[in-house]
Amino acid sequence: MDAGGDRPLYSTNVAVIREVYDGEDAPQAFALELERALDAECTIIVIEPTQLGEETARWIYVGNCLHKTAVLSGLGAFVTGLIWSDKPIICVPFGVLSLLCTGFYTVSWQFDNCVKYQEERDPRRLSKLQVLTAMPAASPIVLVRKDDTRRKILHCSVSLAAACFCAFKLYNTLK
Repeated sequence: MDAGGDRPLYSTNVAVIREVYDGEDAPQAFALELERALDAECTIIVIEPTQLGEETARWIYVGNCLHKTAVLSGLGAFVTGLIWSDKPIICVPFGVLSLLCTGFYTVSWQFDNCVKYQEERDPRRLSKLQVLTAMPAASPIVLVRKDDTRRKILHCSVSLAAACFCAFKLYNTLK
């Protein structure tokens, strides 16, 4: 909150969610401030409340994990399909896993504003951001907005290509 205590502290590109407990509904107020910062597309979001910060970082981590699993299993489908070209059934589980991860990511994370952010943990980058100098919290979570368009295109393309590759391999085997 700002010095007046009644509105969030936002600069043009930085949102700070302060850990100030003004009543029983403080956790809901923190979550509302985070939603406003995400909707405002702030470049940097600093989250002081530990529970909210950890939950947000975990949500981002799970989305990242789904993305990486989709890409790696899609690539695994190609590799196994090319290595064991006479046994196409080996590549199918990789293709299916890639497609499932992409589908789940698309349904659960695609339209969430949080997906545009990554947690910044590198102390050198954090010191360059210069947002932590006046932070009273011991270890706030710092989110940095990133363009994720290429990333989405990558995992969708790899998953669809892997699914098509697996379907083609199965078709050739069954005909």
